[in-house]
Amino acid sequence: MKRPKLTVTIQDVAHAASVSVSTVSRVLNDKDDVALETYEKVQRVIEDLGYASSLAARSMRSRKTNVIGLVVPDLEQAFCLNVVKGVNQTIEQLGYDLLVYSGGNSTKRSWAAREHRYVSLLNGSITDGIIVVTPTAETFSTHYPLVAVDPHLDSTDFPAVIATNHVGALSVMEYLLGLGHRRIGFIGGRPDLQSALRRLQGYKDSLCQANIPFDPNLVQVGDFTRETGYRCAQNLLALPARPTAIFAANDRSAIGAIEAITEIGLKVPEDISVVGFDNIEEASFVNGGLTTVDQFISDMGRVAVEMLVKLIQNQPLENQLFRMPTKLIVRNTCRAVAPEN
Repeated sequence: MKRPKLTVTIQDVAHAASVSVSTVSRVLNDKDDVALETYEKVQRVIEDLGYASSLAARSMRSRKTNVIGLVVPDLEQAFCLNVVKGVNQTIEQLGYDLLVYSGGNSTKRSWAAREHRYVSLLNGSITDGIIVVTPTAETFSTHYPLVAVDPHLDSTDFPAVIATNHVGALSVMEYLLGLGHRRIGFIGGRPDLQSALRRLQGYKDSLCQANIPFDPNLVQVGDFTRETGYRCAQNLLALPARPTAIFAANDRSAIGAIEAITEIGLKVPEDISVVGFDNIEEASFVNGGLTTVDQFISDMGRVAVEMLVKLIQNQPLENQLFRMPTKLIVRNTCRAVAPEN
């Protein structure tokens, strides 16, 4: 029994449309010297046959693929998902396709190696440029454009998009201090990430500016997960003098903290105020709305694409580092407290 042909070739399209292979090629590359009637006929045949030009063939023909590569550590993370959303919306408007590599359950060490490997695989063969989300590396071996979103390290040798994490943390503390809170717990993020370190520094700097002594017992080392946020909040709640407010370094940690608070019969914000950071979609539904810092994550993805496309088109960047402004979003998880005597 003869097997059906599985792959449709450009020759098949040309035969079915009664045109030359070069004409099909010109249609695929959107050349404007093909008659409209012929162009539409070839497009109908392409759709009917289900033909897709391979990225490798496209690259050999034009030295460009119109594909952007995206490397993310984990598609289950809200931060990564929102970056992908911003990237996807922008490339569609700019006429690019997207190819995503994810690390899944990789450990920090194995992910660093896979990160380099993914960049090498995408390096100019099937993409015109690459975006790497929260890269662990200071550098990558690539001759093609690369832009990072929220890099782990403070200094890199490639363009990057970051949030104004320190400023965002200052705005949280100013708000809580203005409500009369003086004993404020802090649930940090991963200590190997610059974004987490900047938020912690904003917490410390605000206490210093308010002449409030820093109490290390009020600081818990987290990892940006809901589960760890829950455990960190338990530790804070077990202190002889528990905090009147908790500032969590991201929304997932804040949601875990609220679960720990309500589990022991306390209420948010009546007994303890809680603030997060990120403004993920889930934050607007938690406890009537979580007060948080919006770092416009989707916009970070958009800006990364815009920077990358400029590099692909050999246009200069105004700045190698784009700092995304942050904004405090006040909802329903904070209340004023009476000043201490």
